[in-house]
Amino acid sequence: MIESKFLQDNVQNIQKLMTLSPLKNFETGSLKQLLRLSKIREYGDGEMIIEEGERDPWIYFLLSGKVRVEKNGVAIRRIDKVGEILGEMRILDGLSRSASVYAEGKTLSLAVDTSATDRLASDDERANFLLLLYRIFSEFISLRLRLTNEELVKTKKELEEIKRRQG
Repeated sequence: MIESKFLQDNVQNIQKLMTLSPLKNFETGSLKQLLRLSKIREYGDGEMIIEEGERDPWIYFLLSGKVRVEKNGVAIRRIDKVGEILGEMRILDGLSRSASVYAEGKTLSLAVDTSATDRLASDDERANFLLLLYRIFSEFISLRLRLTNEELVKTKKELEEIKRRQG
């Protein structure tokens, strides 16, 4: 992994963040806070980004490339959409990482250290930062839950069809 220093809250970086779908509707002040806690990380093919069972404080926004999500060594999802969030469940529930994430090819991410809120100037900034994160998380989790429900229904129908043919 190649990692930058913490990013600066300059106009150019804020404009880049505004191109990410989950962040384009947020105020400049909120994006400044996010940048102060963020680094750019580059991963090579097969490199682990998140390790199942770990308890680190990082969340990731996919900037380029794609990743494979594995649970107990079984691939459960591939993500290649710029702006997708990785690692949010750990931050929401405080439990250990529920899955591992691996880069597939060269992958760039915006890595946000959620434990570095001391880099923010005030309690108000910290509260606004957390509100921003939870709003983003709720949108992504809702979408992922809908996709999971669709996959579950499809799998149940396939299983019923297999049982019908055998029985």
